[in-house]
Amino acid sequence: SNPLSLLPYLKKILGNIVTLKSIRRFSILSTHYKFVVMCKVSANEIKQYLPHILEQRTSSNVINKRENLLEKKKNQRKIRIKGIQNKDILRNKNHLQKQAEKNFTDEGDQLFKMGIKVLQQSKSQKQKEEAYLLFAKAADMGNLKAMEKMADALLFGNSGMQNITAAIQLYESLAKEGSCKAQNALGFLSSYGIGMEYDQAKALIYYTFGSAGGSIMSQMILGYRYLSGINVLQNCEVALSYYKKVADHIADTFEKSEGVPVEKVRLTERPENLSSNSEILDWDIYQYYKFLAERGDVQIQVYLGQLHLIGRKGLDQDYHKALHYFLKAAKAGSANAMAFIGKMYLEGNAAAPQNNATAFKYFSMAASKGNAIGLHGLGLLYFYGKGVPVNYAEALKYFQKAAEKGWPDAQFQLGFMYYSGSGIWKDYKLAFKYFYLASQSGQPLAIYYLAEMYATGTGVVRSCRTAVELYKGVCELGHWAEKFLTAYFAYKDGDIDSSLVQYALLAEMGYEVAQMNSAFILESKKANILEKEKMYPMALLLWNRAAIQGNAFARVKIGDYHYYGYGTKKDYQTAATHYSIAADKYHNAQAMFNLAYMYEHGLGIAKNIHLARRLYDMAAQTSPDAYIPVFFALMKLETMHLLRDILFFNFTMRWNWLKPDNTVGPHWDLFVIGLIVAGLILLLRNHRG
Repeated sequence: SNPLSLLPYLKKILGNIVTLKSIRRFSILSTHYKFVVMCKVSANEIKQYLPHILEQRTSSNVINKRENLLEKKKNQRKIRIKGIQNKDILRNKNHLQKQAEKNFTDEGDQLFKMGIKVLQQSKSQKQKEEAYLLFAKAADMGNLKAMEKMADALLFGNSGMQNITAAIQLYESLAKEGSCKAQNALGFLSSYGIGMEYDQAKALIYYTFGSAGGSIMSQMILGYRYLSGINVLQNCEVALSYYKKVADHIADTFEKSEGVPVEKVRLTERPENLSSNSEILDWDIYQYYKFLAERGDVQIQVYLGQLHLIGRKGLDQDYHKALHYFLKAAKAGSANAMAFIGKMYLEGNAAAPQNNATAFKYFSMAASKGNAIGLHGLGLLYFYGKGVPVNYAEALKYFQKAAEKGWPDAQFQLGFMYYSGSGIWKDYKLAFKYFYLASQSGQPLAIYYLAEMYATGTGVVRSCRTAVELYKGVCELGHWAEKFLTAYFAYKDGDIDSSLVQYALLAEMGYEVAQMNSAFILESKKANILEKEKMYPMALLLWNRAAIQGNAFARVKIGDYHYYGYGTKKDYQTAATHYSIAADKYHNAQAMFNLAYMYEHGLGIAKNIHLARRLYDMAAQTSPDAYIPVFFALMKLETMHLLRDILFFNFTMRWNWLKPDNTVGPHWDLFVIGLIVAGLILLLRNHRG
């Protein structure tokens, strides 16, 4: 079950990708060929014996006329019988062939389903490898879905088996068979030039074909491209149509089951913060929480129960552990724990089979303590008639009580009742109010219905841009967001190429955090899947996309790239423009400091010492981290300003000789800072002495 042992299957898979169709075509062609050859042989024999047959016919025409007639009838009967027999044989043969093909296909389907089951339940690397071994065997039997899984594994490096060249070969074969997922993957690889030629026009064609074939990812990518005008004319209405298709799909899945929020870690954070990131629960902290939970800490018990219920903070979803912690907390009197137990029994899972009576019991216990989740739960039971008769008035009462306590799911349900007119008069203004309140807490279905209202102008003034932004927010909650976790763990484990490919795909789909992370990895030049000379230009493109989405750090980075000439020509004026945007719009301290330096030295903008002083002061006020750099920058600025005033006053004629650039060198400012630091150290030592 070593991942490398799966690679030999690829040759077979690539060879067998059209196995069944090829066998069928070859069988038909070979039968046709044999028939033609037989016809040719018969014709030659007839030509050879034709004169002899004519002589015999002349001499015995009268004698054999009757015999020939009888023989002809006999032969016709034989041919008829033989034809019937041949048809039966051919029918049986075709039936057996179809049966064999069906058995072959069914076995491939079963192996694929087994692989999916093993992968979903896998908790170790070995189990994941076993799942991919099953996919490889299913793919060898011509199962297209298994082939797609194998291609994805080779592209993203699942189970440590990254091989982009093999992945491309497999995707190209799958694309010929009409796989929309393969079309999407080839579009993504073309857009970055990973293993393929960098070609944005080709990428757009692949995405268009993928979208037409039903690829949700392709539709989301096209939505983002039309929203941002990436290699297409910016068109809000077209973006809206693509994003709505994806959002409809996501909303449908949310209505069936609760979505799992995914933690999006920013790699641009400081290394010490990254190692103990608040988005991912550190293993040592998790062990400490477990210890506290077993000691009877009710808050921690509920917290761990919630994490395991939906699989948050990098922990696996585990219903048994969730129920274990909730039961402990409920026994100690926790209303939240009671409500969550009710929720588990209402939805049903491996640890708590669906049971409306048990759900009602726990929701009632929680609601009696005034718990918002319990009140909302009772509202759901009456709204859908689960274990109790449908009663919209009761549902409305419980939803209102829960909404007043700020529970976003109850606010959404109230909004939905007013929007759809379920048991009450339709009221789009009230629907909008409750959808908006719930959306402020990130309730996904509330965001979706707000988008619907803005897209159609229902209860609000129609706004394409607002609708698209809201739909985009819903789309970004899709299952593909799980790649944020796998990409982060790959990065932490040192698998930079796997991490980059996953972040890059998410970046292509319009995730601002993924655009930042992809640019950060490319800037480090640690990846091997792109040529070194392409990394800075690609990083600049991604920083730019993140900046357009409102990221201040990315805006500063664009300024840095133009200032130093990374991936583009040095351009102080453009650098100053980007620093100005980051400073004015986002109040970024780093941008203020950089802009102050440029004003101090007149780089790309007119020299202005007073404005430089003001920007340095603003940077120090905006961020405590900027205090020390600003202190030294201002000390240097004031010292040089004082020296220049003295020298200009006393030695006007000698000033050219005393210019710092001529005497000390181009980095005279660093020299002066060094002198100031040395002077401060001496003063501190003397003071202590």
